[in-house]
Amino acid sequence: MIQTEKIVLASASPRRKELLAQIGIIPEIVPSTIEENITTDVPEEAVMELSCQKAEDVARFQKPGTWVIGADTVVAARGEILGKPSDHEDAFRMISLLEGQTHQVYTGVTLVYCGEEGRKTRTFVEKTDVHLYPVSFEEIRAYADSKEPMDKAGAYGIQGTFAAFIKGIDGDYNNVVGLPIGRVYQEFKNMAGEDRE
Repeated sequence: MIQTEKIVLASASPRRKELLAQIGIIPEIVPSTIEENITTDVPEEAVMELSCQKAEDVARFQKPGTWVIGADTVVAARGEILGKPSDHEDAFRMISLLEGQTHQVYTGVTLVYCGEEGRKTRTFVEKTDVHLYPVSFEEIRAYADSKEPMDKAGAYGIQGTFAAFIKGIDGDYNNVVGLPIGRVYQEFKNMAGEDRE
């Protein structure tokens, strides 16, 4: 179905690329170059806004018949939106905030279909609750000083060594990795079906 059409991922995230490959989608990688601009402190709205900005930015340059996927993930804890850490100290601060608590991971996804008569867009958000074990000062320091947290929202990757501190999750695991792939596929199918009606 959608595997036969051109699909562009508006993100340089290797994790998103791997998740798409898992369901047979090999996208062309065209990262968005826009300056990320959040106008809200509501996590659901922020990720939807950013995913839409990224997808629309890349879609402008695509030929008809192309699908574009834009995505943005944030971690929300104690009323604060946590993006990627700016440095190792910032990573330490973020992990200290999360340890022993339950926090939320939000991924906003925007799908854009570039048609002959214009573009069709659908944006949605997926939320997963993540429960962490208590983490000692030494464990936080060692993890924060490693390379792993630096390019990840909330300063951790659930699929890396940080798995040692994950007590459990409620929701989609892949959403925490960076893309709720099952939901993406279903939304693709719905949009493609509407297009043929």
